[in-house]
Amino acid sequence: MTNASRFDRGHTDELLTFLTESPTPYHAVATAARLLEKAGFRQVEETAAWEGGTGGRYVLRGGALIAWYVPEGAGAAAPFRIVGAHTDSPNLRVKPVPDTGANGWRQIAVEIYGGTLLNTWLDRDLGLAGRLSLRDGTTRLVNVDRPLLRVPQLAIHLDRQVNDGLKLDRQRHMTPVWGLGSPREGDLLDFLAGECGAGVSAADITGWDLMTHSVEPPAYLGRERELVAGPRMDNLLSVHAGAAALAAAAGRTDLAHVPVLAAFDHEENGSQSDTGADGPLLGTVLERSVFARGGSYEDRARAWAGTVCLSSDTGHAVHPNYAERHEPGHHPMPNGGPILKANVNQRYATDGTGRAVFAAACERADVPWQHFVSNNGMPCGTTIGPITAARHGIATVDIGVAILSMHSARELCGADDPFLLANALAAFLAG
Repeated sequence: MTNASRFDRGHTDELLTFLTESPTPYHAVATAARLLEKAGFRQVEETAAWEGGTGGRYVLRGGALIAWYVPEGAGAAAPFRIVGAHTDSPNLRVKPVPDTGANGWRQIAVEIYGGTLLNTWLDRDLGLAGRLSLRDGTTRLVNVDRPLLRVPQLAIHLDRQVNDGLKLDRQRHMTPVWGLGSPREGDLLDFLAGECGAGVSAADITGWDLMTHSVEPPAYLGRERELVAGPRMDNLLSVHAGAAALAAAAGRTDLAHVPVLAAFDHEENGSQSDTGADGPLLGTVLERSVFARGGSYEDRARAWAGTVCLSSDTGHAVHPNYAERHEPGHHPMPNGGPILKANVNQRYATDGTGRAVFAAACERADVPWQHFVSNNGMPCGTTIGPITAARHGIATVDIGVAILSMHSARELCGADDPFLLANALAAFLAG
């Protein structure tokens, strides 16, 4: 057995369940909220007045969740320790007029969300899930977690050069089929109303946010089951680890700060929304927490000055077939522990001080860690880290788990890394 087998796989088992139960950002925050409620957290409404007492609380807004735990004796100027992550993943999302088709096929019109690896959605059995907005002002989650849709690829007999370079037209080639016959306006809503059960009709549905997902379940992979393959690891792996770490912090009596989980939506398309990291949600929640504890603007400024955020998102493991695309001196490996991501052009927010904070947390947790930096010839991606640092003036460090096939419909990570990340985050939140 590999050395990695010494690590507990229970957390990773729970991650597989979390991925399955969270096909959309709306489901992800609901699933994370249930995990936190088991640790004593309770939901507070943004429209209600907030109390300043001790205990765990969380706010849900769309596909975003902000949760925090106020320890006994926390003053109004107590700093925050924040784990930041995002709930969204690249996929195919349903257009406002969904019912379409051609040549005897019924299809669903979709938009491409985020930086999707389009070819990974071809010839894959897809379900449909998301949020329905009803005429009475309520919303309903829906999850058709069975083979319903498919984006069929053209047979090689009709494209003899396909293996020399596949080119997909985002408009013409990515429309999934879901049956035979002529399309009829209202078909999809009629179907979804039936999936909701009694009490919901198609006429009740006045809005929707729907997206496709692979129905193939996540699974251990490899000779010694040392790898995990599954959907939406970017970045539900971090959301799950952050929720577990925050739940572990609840009830501790030795905290000198307020631990926080901030799980945002819309990172994959720029974070500019009311539920994204570039919006006011996090700052508003943290300010209200300070003020609910009797704090002033001065207390708020003092709290911010002592606050640190770990922005946890997946990064690139070295690819065995494309090693030349990676920085030669930085080859993160699965099951090598979380990675510290750095970029001098501020695509990641890490600096030397932040590195010390992360290293100290890993040392306390007895967790190994690795460096990640991009090859100078390859453009570097970015995260919520620089956005959080710039918008709120909060010291921020970018970290994550090294994976392969990022932005694929099905990604790959080391089976022990989720557990190692959760332990590092728990040590960071404990301070």
